[in-house]
Amino acid sequence: MGGRHGPVRGAAAALVLVCTLVPGCGGLDRGPVPTPPPTATAAGGSPLAVKLDNVPGARPQTGLDAADVVYAEQVEGGLSRLMAVYARRFPPVVGPVRSARESDLELLGQFDRPYLAFSGAQRRLLPLIDRAPLRPESPDRAATAYYRDRGRAAPHNLFVRPARLVPSAPGRGALTTGFRYGPAPSGGTPAASRAVRYPQARLTFVWSAARHGWLIVMDGTPLTSTDGPRPAPPTVVVQYVTVRDSAYHDVLGNPTPYTETVGTGKAEVLRDGRSYPATWSRPAANGGTAFTGADGGPLAFAEGQVWVVFARAR
Repeated sequence: MGGRHGPVRGAAAALVLVCTLVPGCGGLDRGPVPTPPPTATAAGGSPLAVKLDNVPGARPQTGLDAADVVYAEQVEGGLSRLMAVYARRFPPVVGPVRSARESDLELLGQFDRPYLAFSGAQRRLLPLIDRAPLRPESPDRAATAYYRDRGRAAPHNLFVRPARLVPSAPGRGALTTGFRYGPAPSGGTPAASRAVRYPQARLTFVWSAARHGWLIVMDGTPLTSTDGPRPAPPTVVVQYVTVRDSAYHDVLGNPTPYTETVGTGKAEVLRDGRSYPATWSRPAANGGTAFTGADGGPLAFAEGQVWVVFARAR
């Protein structure tokens, strides 16, 4: 991947914390051969990333099934949160939208100036977001794109209309993730299900031959969508990463985790009812992530939605 911009740096620890960040706080057919990842020059524009709530009170989400990539990460208190990335098509509405974290900026560095829809962030983090190579679009900047659903309790009721943020979906070329797609590799082991546990959250993926994808169970409850079929991504990646404390914390004093997505480590790729051991590599924050199989070659994903679950390296 080309060097579009440099890595994102953290804010100085001496800055005064004006607004604390509470967990979930927010403001207003597979191809015949593997395909190479899109390059920066081939990108069809900037994708839209939306930070999504994922506590029980926020479910079912809206617009989740339309995402090209969904990232799951641990946040304060051991809870989980999602980042959905849209490039090929935009649903009419996405949500509930929640607040950004520092490590989101590093994660989004692999895209070409992506739009970021988020409910807000603690004040000390806002200058970093403004300096990051992305297009921040919170309700403070794009009020007409957001609305509150009166049928839901705050803060789990903020929704965004993508078409009011981005003129049109940029297309597959904007997915500069480094992922490759193609036929299933040889090897692997049969896998009926796979669970990833955070201190206060559990994500389980159950293979469905009928859907040819992995049905998702969140904290023991099937994950559904308000506006489409139950999500069943054909590919699920468990990516083992370093998770450390950032310089931020919530109002209770819980540190905000920082998920490091630049570097290298182990991974597990689930597709076609099988599990494949892999190694991930992302040398720089301005490039995508490559996944290598046990044979040393690129490990191809199945066509369709990909879920990447960040798990603490063992």
